[in-house]
Amino acid sequence: MSISINTARPGLWPVMLTPFTAAGEVDYDALERLIAWYEEAGVDGLFADCQSSEIFFLSFKERVQIASFVKKHAHVPVIASGHVSDGFSQQLEELSAIAATGVDALILITNRLVPPGRQNESIMPCVHAIAKAIADIPLGFYECPYPFKRLITLDELKACRDMDRFRFMKDTCCDLATIKNRLNVLHGSSFGLFNANTTTCLDSVLAGAKGFSGVMLNFHPRLYRIMLDRAVADPAAARLIQSYLTMFSEIERQYYPVNAKYHLVQKGILSSAFARTKPAEGLSETFMEEVRQLDRAASDLEARFGGVN
Repeated sequence: MSISINTARPGLWPVMLTPFTAAGEVDYDALERLIAWYEEAGVDGLFADCQSSEIFFLSFKERVQIASFVKKHAHVPVIASGHVSDGFSQQLEELSAIAATGVDALILITNRLVPPGRQNESIMPCVHAIAKAIADIPLGFYECPYPFKRLITLDELKACRDMDRFRFMKDTCCDLATIKNRLNVLHGSSFGLFNANTTTCLDSVLAGAKGFSGVMLNFHPRLYRIMLDRAVADPAAARLIQSYLTMFSEIERQYYPVNAKYHLVQKGILSSAFARTKPAEGLSETFMEEVRQLDRAASDLEARFGGVN
């Protein structure tokens, strides 16, 4: 089994939302519409069971069912994480069940690979144990910010590159110099770095990153497709779009993921903005108006620069 990351164009891998009904149950009808919406926007793969999916607030059964559903209904490769426990044996059970759904790669959350309060310890003992226990599936990393951020060291990155099992890294360092150092380590390998930070998105791709995997793909993935498709052919346009996208990305700090769900309710994709991480009623009328204004600005920019190439 393999996952194609070395595509001719920079890849877009949305960190998927989990749609809920107003009563708080997983809404699989809406999830199927969401998959189609991502794909119609020109994404290259889907990242299920991640923090945007509210995995720390999903049951074990729900995480497995969501990964299985997305893999069944998607027409692009699907990767998934879903291990949230502190204990290693419990994590191994979670990861094994996710792998059994048939997803194209299994993504390891870095902060789960070290004990809380001992972030400086190496992740490699857990990495080797997982790789040995769960064979025949590509692996990846996600530097999830919750409950704490554990960035991968260059030595750990080199060791994982040399294992030849790793294909995907969702980088959340938000620092271009660090990204470039990581790209130097990964150069020439099949281990691809996908930036999660909008501000450094274009520069990271020009430096060799394989693409983007950030939360703003839940708002306007087409604009990221347009920008990255023009990165070389029309650099002035790409730079201008990048500047707008950086300003747009400030909405992340507002009331995510409820605001992203509200955006998709307005588009008819989701039926409810319900979230388990925070109450939907916390999205004030002012917040909703900010989302609506953002949508109008994004639509205008998309019309100006054209559709997906």
